[in-house]
Amino acid sequence: MGVHREIDRNPPAFETAVEQLKAATLRPEVVVDVMPAPQRIAPHAFALSGDVEVDGEDLATGRFILLHDPAGNDAWGGTFRCVTFARADVEPEMAADPALPTVGWSWLADALGSHGAEHTAASGSVTVVTTEGFGEMADDGSDAQIEVRASWTPASDADGHVSAWSDLLCAIAGLPPLTPGVVPLQRRRGGR
Repeated sequence: MGVHREIDRNPPAFETAVEQLKAATLRPEVVVDVMPAPQRIAPHAFALSGDVEVDGEDLATGRFILLHDPAGNDAWGGTFRCVTFARADVEPEMAADPALPTVGWSWLADALGSHGAEHTAASGSVTVVTTEGFGEMADDGSDAQIEVRASWTPASDADGHVSAWSDLLCAIAGLPPLTPGVVPLQRRRGGR
């Protein structure tokens, strides 16, 4: 019985990282919830879902997952890995710009840098999808989305990494960056 307790217990380094995630300062437009973490990727995992909400409208959605393998993982080059996903609707004209994927990736890189979220082994993709309606759906017009999927090995405390993800969500939602040193006012949320 005592053996199972040791196996089921999270290592202190993982517990510390999760507490850092929970205490991180995020953009006020990002509403975050804890979600079930994937179970087969790493021995320990913690996951958040987030939505950018402005004036009752959802502008972007995403996930942030922290993976931990105390034995290390050669593919990660470390014992932790951050995995993120962010998606938002964009104007079809914006989606037509061939530079958008590069810009989308720069939003992540800039956010990580601005939060001092040191990292290695970054990888990912930026997908831009445009949908055009035809026939009976022609009146629906066109729409477009950008999706950023990325992972990296953190080399600093976890809070900066989740804060960077929060900034990425706001960037793909089209919100301007916050001015450094200015603390945003918290929005009032009815009934919460």
